[in-house]
Amino acid sequence: MIRHNRIAVTVVVLLTAMALWAQDHQRKQPARFSPEKFRIEMEQFITREACLTPQEAAAFFPVFNEMHQKLRAVYERQRQQGRIKPADEKGCREAIKKRDEMDVELKQIQQNYHNKMLNVIPASKLYDIINAEDRFHRSQLRMWTRNPKGKQGK
Repeated sequence: MIRHNRIAVTVVVLLTAMALWAQDHQRKQPARFSPEKFRIEMEQFITREACLTPQEAAAFFPVFNEMHQKLRAVYERQRQQGRIKPADEKGCREAIKKRDEMDVELKQIQQNYHNKMLNVIPASKLYDIINAEDRFHRSQLRMWTRNPKGKQGK
């Protein structure tokens, strides 16, 4: 009887230890990157840094998000194009030319959308927004490099 009690206690202790280890291990797992959370945090940061009114933010962010959607499409094409190195010099030359064209396309998208944004907010606020976005991205990059598994802070 005492032997059965020891086994039962041992099993309970092991199960409890495993449960505690699993909880602790789960807490240490890096949070997955959430594009939605990133977008919300960036919008909050930009709104605060550029002192946007609720009306300005409501008019601005749909245009801003549309621009970023188009930029992401070009970034994805660049990523796909850069995956495989061409086998010969002619192919490499063409790949470089396509990459340069996509870089120009990125700047054209930004320029076109900056002009659209100037129709909904003052130039001084757009200037602040451009700088705030750069600061936000740099702060996120610093956070990710300090925590290389991609865990978002807070």
